[in-house]
Amino acid sequence: MAKARKIIKRLKAVRNVRKITRTMELVATARFKKAMDRAVEAAAYTRKISEIVADLSQTMAGEGSDFTHPLLQQRESEKTAILLVITSNRGLCGGYNGGVLRLTQQRIREAKANQVDTKIEVSGKRGIGFFKFQKIATAASYTHFEDKPTFEQVDELASRYIDSFIRGDIDRLDVAYTKFETMSRQKAVVETLLPIGKLQQTTVAAAEKPKTTVEYEFLPSPREILEEIVPASFKARLFKCFLDAGVSEQIARMVAMKSATENADGMIRAIRAQYNRARQSQITSELSEIIGGAAALE
Repeated sequence: MAKARKIIKRLKAVRNVRKITRTMELVATARFKKAMDRAVEAAAYTRKISEIVADLSQTMAGEGSDFTHPLLQQRESEKTAILLVITSNRGLCGGYNGGVLRLTQQRIREAKANQVDTKIEVSGKRGIGFFKFQKIATAASYTHFEDKPTFEQVDELASRYIDSFIRGDIDRLDVAYTKFETMSRQKAVVETLLPIGKLQQTTVAAAEKPKTTVEYEFLPSPREILEEIVPASFKARLFKCFLDAGVSEQIARMVAMKSATENADGMIRAIRAQYNRARQSQITSELSEIIGGAAALE
């Protein structure tokens, strides 16, 4: 009887765990839908504003203008850089954080090999805990970016990066995050956001349709337009990184909790079968004792 009670106690524990994982799966699914809508809406804006920056830069170059925005300029040599690592504040999301942190370690090794002084900034409690465990110093840490980051929060961070780049305090800004491509495909990447010259080339090269020359009439002037639109392009791109990271986190958590729920279902079936065997063995033993006692009385 004691063995059967122990099995029942274990069965109840597994059922409770299943309720938790199932609830977390449903919550992650609801958050994922909202986060995906925001990421998809921001993707079109980010792509278009990057294309406009590239068109304006090419048009001004074709007209022989000597004006260019500081954020577009490539440095002759890179001596200092910032690596922003975007992770989650919560766990139970499978290998979401592991993929980003592995790429981060690889980029840190590359920076040391190239003698680039890289300052690490981390968003997310999981990343902060990882670097503390690895005893790697971080220049800044952020825990207020959730799965629904606001543009105002990112704008404050982006403005600081812009000021540092223009002053010459940094020569490059890299962002390590999980890029959202489709519902079934998310990929950990490290992208260079500053300077944004490489980003323009990538955006233009990725276009499927042939590139057509667009004639612009500049009002009030090309200088004022570029001064306004280039920082806006960078801020939109950084905001998109946080949105992609948020939706990718929810997808990873949804998949992890679904797998955990399915594993709990399998354990419940196995424990039930074990309980049935133990109960049957106990009943057989009791019947044998009764029959043996009755035979002894005859």
